[in-house]
Amino acid sequence: MATTGTRRTIGTVAATGALAIALTGCSLPSNIASMLTGEADRDGAGSVQSSSEIGIFNLQVGDCKMEDQSGEILDTTVVPCDEPHDEEVYDEFAMADGDFPGVEAIQAEAETYCVESFGDFVGMPWEESALEFFAIYPTQGTWEQADDRIVQCVIWAPEGQVTGTLAGAAR
Repeated sequence: MATTGTRRTIGTVAATGALAIALTGCSLPSNIASMLTGEADRDGAGSVQSSSEIGIFNLQVGDCKMEDQSGEILDTTVVPCDEPHDEEVYDEFAMADGDFPGVEAIQAEAETYCVESFGDFVGMPWEESALEFFAIYPTQGTWEQADDRIVQCVIWAPEGQVTGTLAGAAR
């Protein structure tokens, strides 16, 4: 995960947290196939129950996770939100179908969406908050090879790990 000290810039994580795919007899490239592996131990409501390494396409809104390296993410570690963690997925949206729009276009749409939903999640506007966010988004490869359109908004605290959700934190 790339985080930045510049509050107006979205991090440059180049993957996505969800996948809608129908297998039609052709095989996926190994890097995309590995994004599908690893499920979290979840309760009936979908909350993570124990630390698990999951494929990035299995990451869900509400998941708390540990920080990843920057660049393309194949898998990530999720933990129960009541344990110390670095990040929390607070929202997601699907990009429109069509040709890959390019990284800059995806980042611009992600920034607009994530800033708008940030205030609802945290309880105050992002511009006034001490908290930061970045987006996890499709690469050209996942867009074209796996019909990947999901962008996830991820919140984090610059001062370090948090325990519990940041929903309603108003800081």
